[in-house]
Formats: sequence, structure tokens, C-alpha cells
Amino acid sequence: MAHLLLVEDDTTFSKLLSNFLGKHGHSVKVCSNIKEAREALKSSDNEEPFEVLMLDYRLPDGNSVDFLKALRSEGNRTAAFIMTSFHDVRTAVTAMQIGAFDYITKPVNPEELLMVLREALNKAESTDTKATPKTKVNAKADKQSLEFIEGKSKISKQLYEYVRLVSPTDMSVIIQGESGTGKEHVAKSIHKMSKRSNGPFVAIDCGSLSKELAASELFGHKKGAFTGALQDKIGQFEAADGGTLFLDEIGNLGYDVQIKLLRALQERIIVPIGATQQIKVDVRLIAATNEDLMTSAANGDFREDLYHRLNEFKIEVPALRKRGEDLGIFIQHFVDKANEELGRNVRELSKEVMDVFHKYDWPGNLRELNNVIKRLVLLSKEEVATLSALPAEMITALEDQQKPTGSDLKALQETHEKEMIEKVLQEVRYNKSKAAKLLNIDRKTLYYKIEKYHIE
Repeated sequence: MAHLLLVEDDTTFSKLLSNFLGKHGHSVKVCSNIKEAREALKSSDNEEPFEVLMLDYRLPDGNSVDFLKALRSEGNRTAAFIMTSFHDVRTAVTAMQIGAFDYITKPVNPEELLMVLREALNKAESTDTKATPKTKVNAKADKQSLEFIEGKSKISKQLYEYVRLVSPTDMSVIIQGESGTGKEHVAKSIHKMSKRSNGPFVAIDCGSLSKELAASELFGHKKGAFTGALQDKIGQFEAADGGTLFLDEIGNLGYDVQIKLLRALQERIIVPIGATQQIKVDVRLIAATNEDLMTSAANGDFREDLYHRLNEFKIEVPALRKRGEDLGIFIQHFVDKANEELGRNVRELSKEVMDVFHKYDWPGNLRELNNVIKRLVLLSKEEVATLSALPAEMITALEDQQKPTGSDLKALQETHEKEMIEKVLQEVRYNKSKAAKLLNIDRKTLYYKIEKYHIE
């Protein structure tokens, strides 16, 4: 049985969902807004902690992406997924960039919900395992985590050539690429082909670390070093000794932590918070980012000396839309993987599905492709997966991509509509109820159009 927090303002839907999950053995706490959710999380810290957060995207006092971003900055790493009825996959990509495990669209498919929940619980369990340094994992799990599929396109061959070239060295590496392109898989491949392959591979998502906890997570602390430090903690630098430390989204680290990180790299020593004794560490550092760290350094947001220390070798991981020749290879890999995990027997995707896949721009890259195929396989009862099993938001996004430009009347009408909505929202200081009344539409339609036109 898992302890879940459901944040949903639709009382009928939340009752249905909590009853359904209750029948599957889970305990569900329901909140209707962000304020209640914060109070519930505070109470759970002293009682039974929540294992998964299930967050509706639109809430009366904000949206769950901003809420989750705030939680992650405060150090809360509870596995979470977003539920949304708006057909915009970019919302989901944003959510996953700031720490959501996954997303599902309404109306919720029961099988899909249980699948995503099961995977979120597995994620929470593996995070707990990682929290104990130097814990050995079984060989099968390790093999799966190091799985890395090579493409055959020219751009992919260059990527893998760079990986093979830098792996045997001890150089620090920056892996740059959009969210979901597989930067951690590249880092694991470098570790696997390095002289340190028998040592630990420790991965940290810097985007989920609060400023207060980042130094403790990296370098450890002594009991009593600060409020809440109830026992000694080994930092991930020490846990990765003799192996590789992978810092994902390194650009999110605070300036003071960057100073300590630079010293650790240059002198190969760390000092846990509250300690006086130095600890020698032998760690190879691989950093990943979806930003341009050189620009961040020039703007003063990232230490220039640390950037040059990390940038001994840079690898650019291409977006999926630039790897057209590889799409079929990745599709087959993810279909085989989903069949095995879900006990399905999907042999191929219909021509219509393949057409959509080739036309779609994949803003979430390989991570999105994996998720879409997993849902496709789950919802397909036959050997051939058809369009009916595709997420509706993909079709909507594709239609938006293919909208004509120039003097097209519909395009002009939509441009005018967007400008009108923005103007009214500004006039009523973004009070959506007042804006909906002035525009003579209901709130639900207004929310849909705000999402459709990407109005901030």
C-alpha cells in the first residue's frame, strides 16, 4: 500500500480517483488547492510521508508546475506526476524539466494511471536506495540502467565517436543538450567504457536540490552542523570515490556551492559541513546542462573558472528531430521494451501512427518518445498499434505545427483572438473569471485558449 497525495479541485473526479486507488490498496489524501497541499505535506513530515504526489495542472490558487518547482527548490524530492486536460505536450515537458516524473492527460485511462503510479513508486524506491551511498544493486538492474541504443545517422555516429574517444581518459566532460535527449545515458556510457567502470556511478539532479541542501548532498555533513542534521551524512563526492560523479543540470547550483565544487575538483579534497578534517576523493566529474554555460558564465550566473575547469571536453547531444534516420531504431527499441514490461504483443505501428511520428517535432525528445510508445503499447489490444491509442495532445500539437502562415484567414483570426485575450487579461489584472465574462466565454474555454496560444 502506498501513501498518496492527490491535489485536484474537481470534487467528483477526486472522489472517483481516490475510490479507484483505494480499491487497489492505496491510501489517498485529497486536497483541492495548493494551500491545502502545503499543509498536508507539512503534516506528513511528522507522520507518514507521501510516496507520490498526483497534481492536477490547473488549480484555483496557481498551477502545479510552479508548485512543483517551488517544492523542488525547497528540497522536496517526492516523486510527482501532473494530470492535465489541456492538449499541450510542452506543459508536460516543462513539468519534467523541473522534476515531474511523468504526466497523464484527462480523461484518465485507469490502466495508464496504474502504470504511471507503479513506475513513480519504483522511482521513489530507487531514489531511497541511492540515498544510501555505496549500496550494491543487482546486475540485471544495473544492466538495464546502462542500456544505450546507438543510432546510425551521421550526427549520431559523431556523438558515439566522441563518447568512445573521451571515455578512456580522465577528462571532465560537459554534456549539453535539450531536456530528454538522453544526457544521463551518454554519461553512463562514458563511465562504462572508462577505466573507472568497476567503481560507482553516482548521479545527482542539481535541479531538485535546494540551495540549503546542495552543499550537504555533495560534500556531506556532521551531526549538529545545522538544524535538522541529526546524524553524520556521507556526501555524494565521497560515495563516488574511485568512480564517476554525474551532475545533471549543473547550472542550477548556487554560487557558493560552485566555489566548493571548484576547490574539490582542483585539490581533490572535500570538507563536510561542520567538519574540520579534509577527505581525499578520486572522482571523475561529468556535468550535463540544457543551457549554454558559456553564456551563463559571461552573464555572471555561473563561475567562469569552474566552467573552464569542467569544459575539458564538450559533447553535444542532438535533439530527436535532428536524428530522423534514427527514429525507427528508437521506436523499435521502445516497443520491445514496453512489450516486455507490460506483457503486451505489439508487433508494429500502423502507417498512420508512423506518419504522425515522422511529422511530429518531439519537444520532449527521447524521453517523450519512450512515454508515448509505452502508452501506445499499453492501450493497444491488437498486434498493430493504431491512431486511436495515441495521446490526443500529440495530434493537437501536430495540427498546430502544420497551421498555414501568411495571408491565411484562419491564422489571422487566431492572431487577432490571441491579442484580444492578452489585452483583456491585462485590463482585469489577470483575473480569469472577469476576463471570461468580458470575452463572453466560460473559464474552461479561456484556460484552453491560454494554453493553445501559449499566453504567459
